[in-house]
Amino acid sequence: MANWNDPRDTRTGFGTSFGSAGAVGTGRTAVFDEGLRRHMLSIYNYMASGVLLTGLVALLTASTGLALSFASGPLMWIVALSPLAIVFAMSFGVQRFSTSTLQAMFWGFAVLMGLSLSTIFLVYTGGSIAATFFATAGAFAGLSLYGYTTQRDLSGFGSFLIMGVIGLIIASVINLFLQSAALMWAVSFLGVLIFAGLTAYDTQRLKEQYAQLRGSEWAGKAVVMGALSLYLDFINMFLFMLRFMGSSRN
Repeated sequence: MANWNDPRDTRTGFGTSFGSAGAVGTGRTAVFDEGLRRHMLSIYNYMASGVLLTGLVALLTASTGLALSFASGPLMWIVALSPLAIVFAMSFGVQRFSTSTLQAMFWGFAVLMGLSLSTIFLVYTGGSIAATFFATAGAFAGLSLYGYTTQRDLSGFGSFLIMGVIGLIIASVINLFLQSAALMWAVSFLGVLIFAGLTAYDTQRLKEQYAQLRGSEWAGKAVVMGALSLYLDFINMFLFMLRFMGSSRN
């Protein structure tokens, strides 16, 4: 495989004109850019397909009345915790699993998330859920585009945002006992901001990751894991926004 970062590739010397070196450099840049676009498009395709699959499963589960089975009892905990178990398995087992195994786990995760999210149709009206979904999609597209095109280094925000996610989890668990409306709204507001930031951050991270992984056996795995990251950003931002935009059925 060619070493795209080798400075000798762009040298000018005896028998090499400036124009020809520039043409070679331009051609290799074009190849790199085309490969990057294909890589990111693959990630977005997986991510969007996963979100669509989750939405269809959630809608079908709610329309058939099965969502009531997941609203309480043992099934509620099984359906709620199973997607989390798959995320941990994919994250910690990415080196052991093949690309096809990770793909199968991703689709299974999307289905289980659909079962879990079917219960939102018991709480909110379909119209408000649809409106929130499209609002989230628009925000996600804008934030991801910013992360892809900005020249600003967003890596410094990564640790801060991850700490914010941990804080959200702790605050949410505490509020299970306190049942504080004020804390709930604060968590929701911060949740939207944190996952909005993660959308831009993860997009830039995945873009920069391509230079290290292209042409390697890890490229296929990176597509699946990248899609999982953006999927989680989208779904979490959607759920937090739903608390603001959702209209209760009661």
